[in-house]
Amino acid sequence: MTDVASHAQAAREAADRFRETYGRIRDQVAQRMVGQDDVVEGVLTALLAGGHVLLEGVPGLGKTMLVRSLGESVDLAFSRIQFTPDLMPADIQGTHILVETEGGGHELEFREGPLVANLVLADEINRATPKTQSALLEAMQERQITVGRRTIPLDEPYCVMATQNPVEQEGTYPLPEAQLDRFLLKLVVGYPAEDEYKEILRRTTGEAQPPLEPVAHADDVIELRGTVRAVPVPDEAQTYAVRLVLATQPGSDHAPELVSRSVSLGSSPRGAQALLLAAKVRALLAGRFAVACEDIRAVAPDCLRHRVMIGFQGQADGVTPDDVLAAVLERTQPPSTGR
Repeated sequence: MTDVASHAQAAREAADRFRETYGRIRDQVAQRMVGQDDVVEGVLTALLAGGHVLLEGVPGLGKTMLVRSLGESVDLAFSRIQFTPDLMPADIQGTHILVETEGGGHELEFREGPLVANLVLADEINRATPKTQSALLEAMQERQITVGRRTIPLDEPYCVMATQNPVEQEGTYPLPEAQLDRFLLKLVVGYPAEDEYKEILRRTTGEAQPPLEPVAHADDVIELRGTVRAVPVPDEAQTYAVRLVLATQPGSDHAPELVSRSVSLGSSPRGAQALLLAAKVRALLAGRFAVACEDIRAVAPDCLRHRVMIGFQGQADGVTPDDVLAAVLERTQPPSTGR
């Protein structure tokens, strides 16, 4: 077997393992979640692409249940933090406490906080103060926490899944753009369909649901992340991703008129990185070991909606980030077929 054929065979086997493990986790989560297929796929995409995810939706839609179910389905160290205005950085990072030694003396001992885990559920993240959000930002970006002069690296795989309520604003602290940009995806959780309500009620108002069994482990997640990183991106797809990001920036030659009129801040290069990583996962799930422009286009709304800041004029006109991205996708066609 030639080197090219051997490499192709290895790529096919890696893609098959990826789809198999992904399917096992998805099926396990589906034992708890009813519907919300796009949201479930988005959460799994973030976990396996090595990024973080922000879930936005009104209370009662199953955001917390989804992340908790994922934590049960994958054998990872899981922790949940309920964010409140009085939460301090030490509450999530950990702190030094005074303990008594065997000889009757005392010494300082560090007790780790809930950020020291593999999968962290940050519930109602926008209720925490900026001081506490900055502690979370360090963990998300640097994969470490700093307490005093001590820096603690966080074990891989590491993933933060945060929830927020888009409606209630009293007692909340909107996430700064720098922290929003650290989320690979922002997923909007909508209401269930009418035919899904009965199944939701059956599962939640009857007998207690049995615990989920883990069907994957930390090593599996790390291996799958390596598979995602190895997926090649043709120049055409990379060019398309770059042009989509440029099209969100006011004043760019690629920006549609709606962007120049309504957007005050567009996506940074981190948005292009998110597009490629999420598109690699989608390509693998489609049985391809190379990214296509259709993959970039499909993941663009989830990757970019939180990286587009609507300006004063846009807010006055009622323009939303999704409106902007619809205009961007309409104008910006793949290099081989469009402008």
